[in-house]
This record gives sequence, structure tokens and C-alpha cells, in this order.
Amino acid sequence: MNKFLLLSIASTLLLSGCQVVSVKSQALNVTIANERDSILTRNQLSEASLNVLSMTGREAKTCSNMPEQCVSELQEIPQIQDEQLFSTASEIYLAKAIELDKSTECKSGIINSVQSKDKQQQKQLAQQHCLDQQLTMLDKSLRYSYAYMFQSKRAPEDRIFDNRQVQIRDFYNQSIAKMISVYALRHKPTHVPSTIQVGQSRYHLNFDAYPELKNQPIEQLISTYNLNFSGLRSITRRDGFGSEFAVVLPENRAERPTPYIVDPLRYAYKNGVNPNIHAARYLAATITAQPKGTQSVERILNHSDFELSAFDPYQYDSVKVDRKTYPLAANFSAPYGLWLAQNNLGKSAYLSLIDRDDRLTMPHLYMLEPYNPNKKVIILVHGLASSPEAWVRLTNDMMGDPVLREHYQVWQVFYSTNMPIIESRFQIYALLNQAFAQVHAQAAAKNGAVLVGHSMGGIISRLLVSDADITQQTLALMNSRQLNQYRNLPIVRQRMLMKSIPNIERAIFLASPHRGTDFADRWFTKAARKIIKLPGAFLTAIGDALLDEDPSLKELWKHIDHSLIQNGPSDLSHRSKFIQLTQDIQPRAGLPFHSIIGNNTGLDDPLKINDDVVPYQSAHLANARSEKVIRGSHSIQETPEAVLELRRILRLHLAEKGLYKP
Repeated sequence: MNKFLLLSIASTLLLSGCQVVSVKSQALNVTIANERDSILTRNQLSEASLNVLSMTGREAKTCSNMPEQCVSELQEIPQIQDEQLFSTASEIYLAKAIELDKSTECKSGIINSVQSKDKQQQKQLAQQHCLDQQLTMLDKSLRYSYAYMFQSKRAPEDRIFDNRQVQIRDFYNQSIAKMISVYALRHKPTHVPSTIQVGQSRYHLNFDAYPELKNQPIEQLISTYNLNFSGLRSITRRDGFGSEFAVVLPENRAERPTPYIVDPLRYAYKNGVNPNIHAARYLAATITAQPKGTQSVERILNHSDFELSAFDPYQYDSVKVDRKTYPLAANFSAPYGLWLAQNNLGKSAYLSLIDRDDRLTMPHLYMLEPYNPNKKVIILVHGLASSPEAWVRLTNDMMGDPVLREHYQVWQVFYSTNMPIIESRFQIYALLNQAFAQVHAQAAAKNGAVLVGHSMGGIISRLLVSDADITQQTLALMNSRQLNQYRNLPIVRQRMLMKSIPNIERAIFLASPHRGTDFADRWFTKAARKIIKLPGAFLTAIGDALLDEDPSLKELWKHIDHSLIQNGPSDLSHRSKFIQLTQDIQPRAGLPFHSIIGNNTGLDDPLKINDDVVPYQSAHLANARSEKVIRGSHSIQETPEAVLELRRILRLHLAEKGLYKP
């Protein structure tokens, strides 16, 4: 009996030792990673490619080292279907390109001045050879990924839920992105060529869908896949076909005006264009690669020329491939983030506030996308010691809203906030009028603009859409009987006689101290106000203009130069002369306007509500179309609630213009 029991146990152990398959549970993230990871997300091929390679009996690493031979062997196995061949080959070639990119040879072009010229030349030649190899691998990966998506037996729409299709689309997009950047590193072109040569392959550049880039020198062409912006809470993208880029155009070196222009309305700018109106330099672009003409699969994989086409994703949301239409990929946030990061506007804002000789004295207008005559304009005006960075959340959210993105384009105003507010208002008024003067009379962009201002920018915005003449009250404050004779001087009259900008048909004020704030009179802000001086260029220009007009105006200049005109922070005091003169000025009759107000007190009493800087009673305006009080501090424009309210108002504006049906 014991012998029989021992024999049974031994048989069981022998049988279990021969078992090939066993089962156990694994974490869900492991399962998903096995299905979706690829050479782009880990240092090995995807499971799908490894499964195909198992049919050849080759190790994955060996295959990646000799991709041409490996792919040839795959082609000889009839059991491997077209999708398997195309997708695996695309990943193998891309893996080799990534390996080359990390190699010492491809990075060895850095010159060491200590080395001999022969050694330097050898390193450069080795790098060029490595980059040429990398370009060839990327070319092959692109061709096979294109064949998988559009030349295999199943159409893309038949694989809409396949993880593999998403992987191959990423291989295709990454191949384009890396090919363009490696080509630039290898050949260092000084201009955008019409054709680029990659080994035996030719790629023809086509800008028909992006006329702003046609015959245009390009300073930088940056793939956005690896860009990360710490200041952007989210990246607004659109999934689809094509590789996403940020394009940086060279700065326009047109005529620069004098340090300060006293009469910008009548100043003779070169070609009649104010150089402080900046067309968009940081652009979103999507690039696709397609074979030229109708080609066989064999020619697509090995011989046919390809066309690299650049698309403006604001103008195009789809692309036609092989006579079918597919969504066009886009990254709308990257150019905006790159503009803010490279220009460091926040630093410039603070310098302009405390440095009376800083170069930012005249206001500037920046267009955030190529001008589109068919879109309404949103104008954003920031507050004290701020810059266009104040609008990051709002601007990025608008880019992410398909309705707003389709119907609006953003213009951002950047101005020196140490200037007198009445002066900033006048200069911005001239700037915006000049910008709208460039818009064709029949264009949709000519009218229906929306003006949005925060804090000091809200005060300026209210005065930009108001009609008022404060000449008499201003001269009365000067306490001089002789000054009445100066009321009709253009330099005075232009600033005191306010006219609204007719192109603006709605205004939104956020946390705006229309009646001033006692925050400007606290001891620490008073100390700061003493440090902040009026820009020297401004004072000099005003003095020169007055004395050129009439040498007897020394008395007026004496009043101006002895603090009759205060800096911007001082104007915000509820006791300031500026507030006394302007607090009762209302937007023009019939103009719809809205108020968004912060409440950081937790109270409901209007007499006690404030956002730590501006009290409710100062931000409140009678006759507003809507008023929303939001829990939050003075930077209320950054809160999700304020952004949602702004989006509501902007959609309402479109609906009332008949451009959008809720």
C-alpha cells in the first residue's frame, strides 16, 4: 500500500513538471502596458512586434541591429499578414533610429578646441554618417507605417478600436518629427528648401495649406511631442493624423519708432504700419507625409517620392488621405507656451514697473495666431505689474473649446503699468484703432470684438469703450487761471477727450477697481509707489512736445513734472485725482458689459465683500448685463469658475451675433 502511494505521488510530480502553461493573476496596469507599450515608451519592441518576430526565430535585439535583413526575412514568410509585416517593420526601423540617436557617433559632432583639426574632422564625418543612417531608418519607418494605415487590406476605419493602429500612428508621427529635426542637424539649412533628400528618397515641401509659411524664412521648427510647460495646467491638443510642430518665425526688424511717441494717432509710421502691432511669430503647424500620386505598395515602401504638407490647424481640422477624410492632429498650447517661455514677459512686466528707463514704454499688441479675417477678435488687457502671462488659463481654455477656437482669435495687449492710466488708455486706444484699421472693411474681424480687462486693465478697458470729455475737470485740478488757455492743445485734448472704439461690441471687467482701492494707500504700497517712477522717455517726450508747441508752456510742464501726473499704481488709490475724474464714466449706451468680481471673505454683505485688493463696491457697475461674484482672490481670472463664466459670455456673444446656436 505504501509503495502504491509513493508511486502515485511520483507520477503526479512528473506530470506537473511537464506542464507548459500555468495561470495566475497579474495587475491590470501590467496587462494594459503589455498591450499598449512600444519602442516609444520602453526600451524594447511592442508585444505585437515580438509575437511576429517569434515566427523568424530571431532575437528582437539582433533584429533591431540588422533591420533590413530582418524585414527581408519577414517578407519571406507567407503566414505573416500585411498588417503584421508593415507594423512590425515600422517599429523595427524606428527602434534602430532611436538607438542611433542615443549613440556616441550621432552626438559626436560637438567640437573640442583642444583636439587637432584632423580629429575634429573625423568626428564630424562620423556624425554625418550616423545621422544619414538615422534618416534612412526614419524614412523606412515612415513608409511602412503609412502602408499599414492606408495600404493594408483593412481600412483605417475598420481598425478604429485597435491599439495597434494607435501605436503605428505614433510611429508615423514620430518618424516625421525626428526626420525633420535630424535633417536640420545634418544639413543646417539657412532657408526652407523646396525638396529634402533622405538617402535615395525625396520629400517635397508643400505650404499650400499654410500660406503664411510659404516663401517665409523659419527661425525654429520644433516638434511639440517632447515639450513640457510647467506653467500650463493642461495642453490643448486634437488627436488625429499628422505630426505636431511649433513654428517660430524671425522677428520683424521693421522701423522702430522713437522711444516715446506723444501723438501716435498722427505719427508717420513706415509703410503706415505701427511696428508695435505684432503678427503671430509662434505658430501651430501640423505636417503630414504622403506619397506623390497613386502608387503601388512596393513603390510606397521603396521608391516613391513623398510630399511633406504643412497645415494651419486653426484653418483645417481634417486632411484628405487616399481620397478619404481623416481628423488632423494639432497642438494649440505649445506655440503659446513657447512664446511665453522664450520671451519671459513676466520679468519684463516687473522691470517696466520699477525701471524708468526700461525699453517697454509704448504698448504692444500681439496676435496669438495668424490673422484670420473670418474670426471675431478677443482683446485681453492685463493689470498692474502683469503681462499676457496673466491670461494663460483663459487663453489655453479658449484654444481647447472648439466653438471659441472656430470663431475667435486672440489679441493680447502688453503695456507698462507704471505709466499714468489715462496715458496708457490713450496709447492703447491708438494702438487698437491702428490694428483695426488694417482689417478689411468687409471682414468679420472688423466688428464684434470683445474686450476683456483685469484689475487696472479693467479700468482701461472701461474707458476704451466710453465717450467722455474730462478736459474741464482736469484743468480745474491744476489750480492755475492761466492753464485754461491750454485746453485746446492737441497733447492735452487727445488724452482728455475720450472716444469709444466702435469695433468693440462687448466688454468684460474682472476684479476691476473702477472707484479705486484703499489697498494702494497702505504703508507698504505707498512705499512701493515712491520707488516706482514715471518712465524717463515718457517725461522727456511730453516736455519736448509741449515746448516745441509753445516755449511759454514751461508753467504747464512744471505742473506735469511735479507730480500732477502720477504713476499707474498711484492712480489706483481711491483718493487719486484720476479716480475722481473717471469713476463715474460709463460704457457707451447700448454696449453690453459684464462684471466678474472676487470674494475672498466668505461673507455675503456687499459692503464687506472684497478680493483682498478690490472691494465689491469699487468693482460693481450699474447696468451690467451680468455680474458674477466668485469665491477667490484678486487673480480671479485664473480660477475655473471665472474661466467658465468667460466662456459662457463669449458663447452668448456669438449666439447674439447669429454665429452659434446653443
